[in-house]
Amino acid sequence: MAQNLSVLIVGSGAREHAISNSYEKSTQVEKIIVAPGNDFACYKRKKEVIIDKNCSLKDPQSILRIAEEYKPDLVDVAQDDALAKGTVDLLQENKFQVFGPTRNVARIEWDKKWSREFMERQGIVQPEFRYFDNENSAKQYVEEIYEKDLGKLLYVKATGLCSGKGALKSVNLEQAIKNIKCMKNFPDGAGELFLVEEGLTGEEFSYYAISDGKSHYLFKSAQDNKTIFNFDKGDQTGGMGAVCPEMATKNLVSEIEEQMISKAIKGMAMEGVPYKGILYLGGIIDKGKPMNIEYNARWGDPECQVVLPSIKTDYVDIIRACLKEKLKEIEIHQDNKTRVCVVGASRGYPKDYSQAKVKRIFGIEKAMNLEGVTILGAGINIEDGKFYANGGRLFSVVGEGDDILEAKQKAYSAIAGINVEGNNLHYRTDIGWRDVERFLKEG
Repeated sequence: MAQNLSVLIVGSGAREHAISNSYEKSTQVEKIIVAPGNDFACYKRKKEVIIDKNCSLKDPQSILRIAEEYKPDLVDVAQDDALAKGTVDLLQENKFQVFGPTRNVARIEWDKKWSREFMERQGIVQPEFRYFDNENSAKQYVEEIYEKDLGKLLYVKATGLCSGKGALKSVNLEQAIKNIKCMKNFPDGAGELFLVEEGLTGEEFSYYAISDGKSHYLFKSAQDNKTIFNFDKGDQTGGMGAVCPEMATKNLVSEIEEQMISKAIKGMAMEGVPYKGILYLGGIIDKGKPMNIEYNARWGDPECQVVLPSIKTDYVDIIRACLKEKLKEIEIHQDNKTRVCVVGASRGYPKDYSQAKVKRIFGIEKAMNLEGVTILGAGINIEDGKFYANGGRLFSVVGEGDDILEAKQKAYSAIAGINVEGNNLHYRTDIGWRDVERFLKEG
């Protein structure tokens, strides 16, 4: 067993804070660097945690400079832009030990057209779709659809990365045309090519697997809450909360693993791009049948905050076994706890939240001291020991319990004591409501 390791984590949000916690628990790790990170990720840590903001997640060379400065024993590239830009490839070329998929492998996330076509080739169940590179053809297509079905549910999706905000819901022709026009507004050309997909109705779920290219291990299920308001209303966000495990797929785990996880990993290997890293499956139960919504090439945010803490095996041992393609040789253990994550955001997010910028955040330290509660930083600046809002999603509050009721009570008791100056804190109050209903019904 190695000792005194240093680990560099590439990313900036609460997800990376959660990942750093997992490495911190390892007796093998002495120092952690998070780049660019956030101020709260190094606040009151048990081990040395360094935040280095002198980089861009869209500039692999800037990440390489940080790696060359700190010379970490392991680099964990956890963020989608960094993966899409080939950060793993560049670091590997420069002889660093890196966990995360290469650019070609991460294409399963950053190129949704390729991903959908890959699923077609591998026989993975998914919604009907067509892709377009101009508004007029797409407009003609949706006009034909709504001529037959006035209330048809469709999603217009950018094929590139959009921080979780690239899927626009349409329930009539006017909305569909408006959403098609919105595609050109996404940065970095993410919406120049876009999909029009059949909308599925049902309950969404998330699964995460770690793969060494040959075998995989499936972690506990989760459920993300993507929209800004309660009961799945309002605009898409990067995620406003999550629960783990979610109960909706309790009797579907084998089918999901076989048809959506195993098929994807075997299919990538067959196509010459073995999948090494974390594979995320976002799915939905439509008419009792699990269907694929998307794949991502890394831990999700906020699901990471509730799934990762359940892993009891030393995280360094898991990652190293994966890198050596010996995942089958390690036993991975997870606990039986339930966790609920509630995301605290600046009022106005995901649109204009400038009124919350640099406003004081109160109550975080008290919340940190509550039993069974973890606070993970995202858009927080710390100056002179005071906390300030500096982003859309500010922090994640995670409550841990023996069941959904206890976990939810702890999370909401903690966030109830936090506020942003000028009433500028927003959070959903319904995270986990479906599983609460199920739990009470079963009880």
